[in-house]
Amino acid sequence: MDVSFSYFCQEILSNPVMLITVLLTLGVIFVNGWTDAPNAIATCIGTRSMQVRHAIWMSAAFNFLGVLVMTRINSSVASTISNMVDFGGETHQALVALCAALFSIVVYSVVASLFGIPTSESHSLIAGLSGAAIAVQGGIGGINFHEWVKVLYGLVLSLALGFFAGWVICKVVALICADMDRRKTGSFFQGGQIFGAAFMSFMHGAQDGQKFIGVLFLGVAFCNGQNSVEGMMIPVWLMILCSTVMGVGTSVGGEKIIKSVGMDMVKLEKFQGFSADLAGAFCLLLASVSGIPVSTTHTKTSAIMGVGAVKRLSAINFGVVKDMMLTWIFTFPGCGLISFVMAKIFMMFF
Repeated sequence: MDVSFSYFCQEILSNPVMLITVLLTLGVIFVNGWTDAPNAIATCIGTRSMQVRHAIWMSAAFNFLGVLVMTRINSSVASTISNMVDFGGETHQALVALCAALFSIVVYSVVASLFGIPTSESHSLIAGLSGAAIAVQGGIGGINFHEWVKVLYGLVLSLALGFFAGWVICKVVALICADMDRRKTGSFFQGGQIFGAAFMSFMHGAQDGQKFIGVLFLGVAFCNGQNSVEGMMIPVWLMILCSTVMGVGTSVGGEKIIKSVGMDMVKLEKFQGFSADLAGAFCLLLASVSGIPVSTTHTKTSAIMGVGAVKRLSAINFGVVKDMMLTWIFTFPGCGLISFVMAKIFMMFF
């Protein structure tokens, strides 16, 4: 299969469906950087360790590096996403279905972000791909359940391990610093927060960037007449393209989401924000190395809840948590249904 950058440029200029696929994929990556990446820096801003604009630019840079570096080291998350569904042997129809899946993610994510609710682009992507595959295949035969079950592992990992890691790390930090003067430790934890936010941003790029690289690579394969990318190497130009777009998306902001996650859900001190960032980044690193696609939103918010539980459960604003949980619950049927309907419509016109 030809995966050179020159062939890619020729295809998007001569193939309208490929052009739409690329624009939608890059649009989803941009939206992900805009709506999901702010979770990585929410606690850093919430504890006033960094100014908003400085934190956003730092996050953009480390998201770029996360996509680029981790995909070169271990691209198993991208492979999991690419192999999760089977759109059938007819590659043109598969490409149209892929467009429908991407369209559903953009619609769902943008609407949720307008209300300041952090969505999970990971689950939106999985739901969108699944809905489109069902539409094309006329049933669940297009779902690869061996790969899909990793999503369930990721859901448990991001929620349970995120909460547990946040609670443990915060508890240990609190015990170590119990007899120390808060004024003397403040500057240390401020620096720790900046490090933690950079680490979280890097791992966000490593996780979410890989997912969408896998989708775009699948689109390139369909244009080459291939119905799978199994065993193929992801080209460097594709990593650079996706990481750049995610970095630009992150630089746009996402102030409403920063407020919801970093300020409204739990009132954090600097050492608690540091604990949440460290816990979230650790969970994302573990999942990325294992090839399990997880939600960075789930991971970070559950880590914050774990940190809040060290004080007391009442320290958590469960009203905000409930809004987030409802959004996550509706993601699978919502995105899946939109994708199913759009796949049927797109196949009528293309």
